[in-house]
Amino acid sequence: MEAIFKRRSVREYLNKDVTDEQIQKILHAGMSAPSAGNEQPWHFVVIKNKQKLEELTQLSPYAKMLNAANLAILVCGDLNRQKHEGYWMIDCAAATENMLLEITHLQLGAVWLGVYPRIERMKYLKEFFNLPANVEAFSMLSIGYPINSEAIINRFDASRVHLENW
Repeated sequence: MEAIFKRRSVREYLNKDVTDEQIQKILHAGMSAPSAGNEQPWHFVVIKNKQKLEELTQLSPYAKMLNAANLAILVCGDLNRQKHEGYWMIDCAAATENMLLEITHLQLGAVWLGVYPRIERMKYLKEFFNLPANVEAFSMLSIGYPINSEAIINRFDASRVHLENW
């Protein structure tokens, strides 16, 4: 539970490589997410090449931190694996959040870069990574060792809780 409360968006990283063992743990966490009909529609593209990471900053004005990252993971959904149409996005969101929690647990930092439902971003990544026609880009995680470790922020807001009805 500690990782849930410690997780935050990290955009600045030390120049230190994320290990292959850490990457495997992150991917394992992603693949442990729940999915509709247990179809597990996800695929993951692991990006460690610095030139590719720099090129990916063109994805959006919010992707500039990829210049400093030592790792990114693209989360994709395979439309052919949908048992329940339209749930692949929810499944990929669960996988993305699981990975963010594992990243926090490993004392790494990450930020979730939104891709879906922005058609221009999805198209850019489909072409950049030569994704098959049945595979759509959902999200990208920029990952590294955080430069700063910030205090935990309590985000609980009792005014957002409604008992039994509104």
